[in-house]
Amino acid sequence: MDRLQLLLLGFPVFLFFSDIVSIFSPPPTSPPIKPSPQHYHQPQSQSVPQVPDFATVQGSQVRGSGHGNVVELKFCASCSYRGTAVNIKNMLEASFPGIEIILSNYPPAFPKRIASKAVPVAQVGLITIIVAGEHIFPRLGMVPPPWYYSLRANKFGALASTWLLGNFLQSSLQSSGAFEVFCNGELVFSKLTEQRFPGEIELRQLIANKLPAPAFGKNLDVVWS
Repeated sequence: MDRLQLLLLGFPVFLFFSDIVSIFSPPPTSPPIKPSPQHYHQPQSQSVPQVPDFATVQGSQVRGSGHGNVVELKFCASCSYRGTAVNIKNMLEASFPGIEIILSNYPPAFPKRIASKAVPVAQVGLITIIVAGEHIFPRLGMVPPPWYYSLRANKFGALASTWLLGNFLQSSLQSSGAFEVFCNGELVFSKLTEQRFPGEIELRQLIANKLPAPAFGKNLDVVWS
């Protein structure tokens, strides 16, 4: 077996083992979320109650309405959903100042991931057989099957079809079609369930319902005490 045949046979084997290693390797750990600093109010030393500055108290509450909260957008990266995720991220940051938005990929199911890794190996193997099958089959002590001669009769068409169909199949297996929205670890919207993207007003309301109650009244109690 000459060097070209060894290269053609060894390359798909190398891709297969490298994909197996990448699949079973542990995923990178996400950085821990820093806890929000706690603000403690010092008790008033004066016995005479003071009138609070309502504009200052309310303004500080509005500016920090999202402080200490985390929203994670998990989307299908291979489905070209990143642009939609970025637009929603900008909308939420403008609606809830101080909120932390995390964008991440939502991978497909494990069997689909395994199948998507096997497609390039089969793709390269079939291309190798089409190109050098007349040398591979005799080396293996096999008679070339009839379908091999059909592929050899239209070599360039078979190569192009194998490449295009393999890429299409791999892209389909890598797509999850997901656009999931989590607020503080709790699922608030799922495209896999609703079969649609969330509206801006709808998502803003869903996030607002999951945020802690505003501390405007609590600030008044502290000031008046």
